[in-house]
Parts: sequence; structure tokens; C-alpha cells
Amino acid sequence: MGDLALDQDVRLRRPAGIRSIWLGDTKVSYVPDGDVRLRPLELLQDTTDEVWAAHPEYLDATGHLVGSVGGLLVEHGGRALLIDAGFGPRTLEVPGGPLGVISGGALPQSLAQLGRSPQDIEAVAFTHLHSDHLGWACHPAPGGELPLLAHAEYLISEPEWDRRDLLEAQGMGEEVAALAPRVRTVTDGQEIFPGVRVRITPGHTVGHAEYVITGGGRRLIAFGDAVHSPVQIDHPDWSSAFDHDPALTAGHRRRLVTELAQPGTIGFGVHFADVVFGHVRQDADGPAWRPVDA
Repeated sequence: MGDLALDQDVRLRRPAGIRSIWLGDTKVSYVPDGDVRLRPLELLQDTTDEVWAAHPEYLDATGHLVGSVGGLLVEHGGRALLIDAGFGPRTLEVPGGPLGVISGGALPQSLAQLGRSPQDIEAVAFTHLHSDHLGWACHPAPGGELPLLAHAEYLISEPEWDRRDLLEAQGMGEEVAALAPRVRTVTDGQEIFPGVRVRITPGHTVGHAEYVITGGGRRLIAFGDAVHSPVQIDHPDWSSAFDHDPALTAGHRRRLVTELAQPGTIGFGVHFADVVFGHVRQDADGPAWRPVDA
């Protein structure tokens, strides 16, 4: 047990690499684009120095919470869907607030390692319209003028796209304009790909969406930014500073933690460290995230 705990502690301090699991005939893979370093007290404002002193396994050598940035590739019957599109080929450093440094750029190479080209992606389904999820849907391919994924359809929840004015007010008018010609809005419960259904879960944003993928008697819930770090599985009331409605998100997260503890249910946390796929397991201290890699 000691070696297993040590391995997990190491994984909580590094961003995820490519990881894949099978749900029957459907293969789902984390596609890395980059990583993010977050200031823990600013991100989870209900925490204290004492909390993080008790959980050093989540923090890197500079005291930042380590997260991953990328997307989820869903492959079935030769077809390919991408959920979220990373941050794109850039680095952003912010001197104050929850975000320390975020960088991207690796998604094309990660797709190639998985045997896919960008042209294989028939659609990109977004959990929400923050820049660390839009990435390559707005940024040009290396050496090109059009976005890397410009050939694909962009699937966005109807309430999220209806309030794109919120993005424009935040200075993201160019991103909205880049998305607009390719957008198809989707609704709660809609099947967008074999075995993949939309579930609209507002809170982090006004139209935040999760994607529930079923196959082989199991299901995977790609829950987007409803949870930023596995430490929130233990403490679902701790909302992120990025949440549009912290109370609404906390209520959803409590329900989500219960759901992820059900048999045959796997979660996917796009911003988790190197534990992006996992189950929720109850132990003596309450619910906890347990990585799943196969």
C-alpha cells in the first residue's frame, strides 16, 4: 500500500500524459496540450494554509496546484470526436489571482501519438467557452492561417452560446467570431456521437455541459470544470474562484461525487493532475478520488 500511495502522490504533482481506457468498443483518451499552475488559496478560497500544509502531495515545489490542460478524444467505429480543445500554442503568466501560469501547444503532437490527425476529428464538443478549452478551435495550425480544427463542427450547449455576450464583455470577441461559422448548439440529453450524450450543468458557466459516454456496461462522465482538482472530491463544498455561480456549482458537485461512487462509473477531470480518469471511493475519511487507467 505504501508504494501505491507514493505513486499517487507523485502523480498529483505532475500534469497528465496520454492515457486511454476502453468502454466496450469505444476508446477514450486524454489528449495533452499543456499544463496549468494554480495558486491554491486563491483558487479554492474556502481553504487555508493549514489545509495545504496537510496536503502537500497536491503542490509542486513552488507551492502551486498542478493541473492538466487538454481534451478528450472519443473513438468509435473509425469515427472521432474531441471534447474540448486545450489552450493552444501560447503561454500566459498572471501575476496575481488564482491563475499562475498556463501553457499549451502539444495537442497536435498528442493526437499524432494516438494515431490521429486533426482532420480525423468530425466535431469538437465544448464543456464551456473559457479560453483553456477553446484553444485549437480558434488558433491556427502550425504554419497555417485557419484554426487547427476549422474543418470540424463545434458543438456548444444552447444556453452557453446564447450568452456569448459574456465572453465578448471579457474581451473574447475574436474567439466568438472564430467559433461562430462552425457552431451547432446542442441541448440537454441529446446524443451527439455514438454513446455520447450532453448533460447541461450550469454553475461554472451559465451553460456548462458535461458529456456522458457509455459502452461495455460502463459509463464515463467528462465533467469539465465542475471539479478542478481531486481535492474537491473530498470537499465538494469548495468551489473555484472561476465559478460563475459557486453555490450552484457546489450543489452539483455534491451530486456528482455521489454519482461517481456508483458501480461502473468513471469520471474524467480535464484539469486534474496525472489522475484524469478515476472512481470515487468511500474510505474512513469520506469520499476520495482513485485513479483508473484501464
